[in-house]
Amino acid sequence: MNRILATAVSEFRIAFRNRWVAIATVMMVLFALVLTAAGAAPTGDLGVDRLSVTVASLTSLSVYLVPLLALLMSFDAVAGEVERGTLPLLLTYPVSRLEILAGKLLAHLAILGLATGLGYGLAAAVALWADGSALAGLPALWRLVWSSVVLGATFLGAGYALSALSRRPSGAAGLAIGLWLALVVLYDLALLALIVSDGGGAFTTGALPLALLANPADAFRIFNLSAAEATAAAGGIGGAAGAIPLWQSAASILIWPVAAIAIAWAAFRKVVP
Repeated sequence: MNRILATAVSEFRIAFRNRWVAIATVMMVLFALVLTAAGAAPTGDLGVDRLSVTVASLTSLSVYLVPLLALLMSFDAVAGEVERGTLPLLLTYPVSRLEILAGKLLAHLAILGLATGLGYGLAAAVALWADGSALAGLPALWRLVWSSVVLGATFLGAGYALSALSRRPSGAAGLAIGLWLALVVLYDLALLALIVSDGGGAFTTGALPLALLANPADAFRIFNLSAAEATAAAGGIGGAAGAIPLWQSAASILIWPVAAIAIAWAAFRKVVP
């Protein structure tokens, strides 16, 4: 554990020097405050408190921003060490590859936790200041914070795996952006096209819930919308969130980071310095 913590502290200092802590925090704070102000209008019509509607808006933000930040922080975690020639030196220390990976993961999760905590905390403060009944939405906000960090762990693991497989930062960066586009943007567009072509048939009623749970970003969104009971504020995804049991979406978002980190470790073990 001491070796993991030492690695994590070193990685956190590197990220701090590279301005990743400031970049992630500023982005989360700015977007969270903008969405808090923009998403407050429909609260009276929906019959829910302001913070619950804010959580629904922040969920959409997290689906796009958290995976992107995680991949941008992790794509050169292994490839960068190989290119700079520091990986052979690092492996000469009495620390295993699993401990190195765990230390990097811990440091990057700390950055994501700090950014989401500050960003969503300020959003909650604004909502509470404007609406005293927003206290009812605090449990939903807490679920959003920890599940955002779990979602970040999934994409951190994916970023480490891509970094180990490509072994060059430029190649890893391209793969990371491609993965983000595929899972966060194109996947939902493909599902929408299938729903429209299916016309309420077998895919919409049977396969769609499984397809949503198979994507960590969609499972995260469904979990938070269902838990916040603000599905009406989320448009079309609200129907899907109401049709999928909460435990299934929760299981999906907890299984994905374990699988992603296991794949990253397997890929890292095959890297030759």
